[in-house]
Amino acid sequence: MNSTATHVFRLMALGGCLACLSGCDPQGQQGAIAPLSHGVDTSQQQTNNLAAGHRLIRAGEYELALSAFNRAALRHGLNGEILMGMGSANLGLERLGQAETLLRRAAEVDPENPAIANNLGVVLMGRGKYAEAAQILKRAYALDNGESDAIRENLRLALEKFDNPATVDPKDNEYKLVLQGAGDYKLSPVP
Repeated sequence: MNSTATHVFRLMALGGCLACLSGCDPQGQQGAIAPLSHGVDTSQQQTNNLAAGHRLIRAGEYELALSAFNRAALRHGLNGEILMGMGSANLGLERLGQAETLLRRAAEVDPENPAIANNLGVVLMGRGKYAEAAQILKRAYALDNGESDAIRENLRLALEKFDNPATVDPKDNEYKLVLQGAGDYKLSPVP
C-alpha cells in the first residue's frame, strides 16, 4: 500500500472512531449530542486546517493538503492564503493549469503577498511562460525586499530562460519542486 493510501486509510479509521465517540457524553454513556456553544472560536479551526495543509505540503502529501485547504475554504471562504495553499498543492501534483488559475486568483485577492507571486512565477516557468514569470518574480522579489533566497534564485532562473530562449532545451524544463518555507517552491533541475 503506498503512503497516500496508508494516510487515507488512517484518516478514514480515525473518522470512524470519532463518529462512534461523538454520540457519547464525557462519562462514555450514549446520549444526545450537545449543540455547540456560542463561545466556540471557529477561527481556530480554520487556523488548524491551514496549518495542517502547510504541514501536508511539506510532507509531500499534496492530495491531503488540498483536502485541508478545501475544509478551510468551505468554512471561511476563499482568501489569499487558502488559494495559495490550494495552488501550491496543485503545483506539487504537477497540475500546472489548475495551479496557475488558483494562484492568479490568490494574487488578485492578496496582491502584496510575495509568496503568492513567487509560486505563480514558478508555475509560469513550468509552463514555459518565461517573460511573464520573470515579471511576476521581479514583483515578488520587490515585495519581499530581496530577503528570500528562493525568490532570488527563481528570478535568476526565469531571467536566464527569458534572455536565452534559443538555448532552452526541453530537458531543461524538467524540474523537481522543492518546498521552501510554508508554501514557497523553488525550482531545481532534476539530476
